[in-house]
Formats: sequence, C-alpha cells, structure tokens
Amino acid sequence: MPVLSLSKRLANKKTIAGMARSYKNMRMPLTIMVVDKNNLWQHKPGHAALRKGRASVANGVYLITATTIERARIFENFHAACAASRCFENRAVLGDATMLAWVLMTDHAHWLIELGEHDALSSVVNRIKSASARHMNVALMRNGALWSKGFHDHALRAEDDLPDTARYVVANPLRAGLVNSLGDYPFWNAAWL
Repeated sequence: MPVLSLSKRLANKKTIAGMARSYKNMRMPLTIMVVDKNNLWQHKPGHAALRKGRASVANGVYLITATTIERARIFENFHAACAASRCFENRAVLGDATMLAWVLMTDHAHWLIELGEHDALSSVVNRIKSASARHMNVALMRNGALWSKGFHDHALRAEDDLPDTARYVVANPLRAGLVNSLGDYPFWNAAWL
C-alpha cells in the first residue's frame, strides 16, 4: 500500500481529499502520513471505507455492535432502553432476518442476526437503528440522532457455535459489572436461553 508523507503545512483537508481521490481513481489504497517535527498522525478513511468491498451473505450470521453517538450513556434511562429494545425483535423491522440474540448496554448494543434471502446486512441494521431511535425519541419526548453512523460486524463461520456466541453476547452486563446475575438485567434475549 502506498504511503504518502506530507509536511503539516501541506496537510489540509482539501489536499488530503484530493490525493485520496486520485489514488482511488487508480484503484490503489493509500495511507497518508502527516509529519511535523513534534508528532506524526495518520489519516484513515472513515466508516464508508471500512464497508467498501464487503458484501453480506444471504443466510449468513453476523455479530453486530452499534454505539450511541459519542458513546452517550442514554440507555441508563429505563424508559429509553425499553423503547429501543422493543424494536430488536420486531418482524416488520427485521424483514426476512432473524434476531438470534441481543443485549442493550448503556451506550451500545450487540445483535446476533441471521440474514434471510433478500435483505442486506446494512439494510437490516439501519432499520433496527432507525426504528429504535424513533421509539426512544417518542418515549423521551425528544428528537435527534441516537446511534453512531457506522457499526462493527463480524461474520460467523459455519463451525462457530451459535449458542456459545449468544451466551457471550448476553453475558456483557455481567462482564461490565452492571449486575451480579443475568436474571437481574432486563435488556437481553436469546433464542437458546
């Protein structure tokens, strides 16, 4: 991968964006290093670049993590958490996908989703995020965005044990020290438990 070093004087957003476009047109990935005598930083493309080239697989199983904007701990509010979590198993929201397990933490959510034949992963995740934000905004009589723009996904392989993965997902409140027993935490569900 080409690495381009720029002095701090030349490293403005317009210059970096122009160079990135040039290399993109040549179909070459580019890492831009900006150097001055005091520090070194690396320009990295955003969420869109992470998704580029990825394709969701029909009937594939994915572990998704989505965070709130600026990791705001909005789900410490019981009513906000109730409103958002009601959407996670809603058939109209999921389309032909199936929610296998989920947990809602104070500032993020984990979803174990099996895709169906028709909907792409990004479409399913965007519908979940959109519906949960709308419901939470109504419950709190507010408006505005809730979730960060992107999300992290991990495709599970055929040999991965789904019930073990689901147990790992729903055990997040225990590992975070929010509760001593999973039965004390209301915002989770799993097909196997």
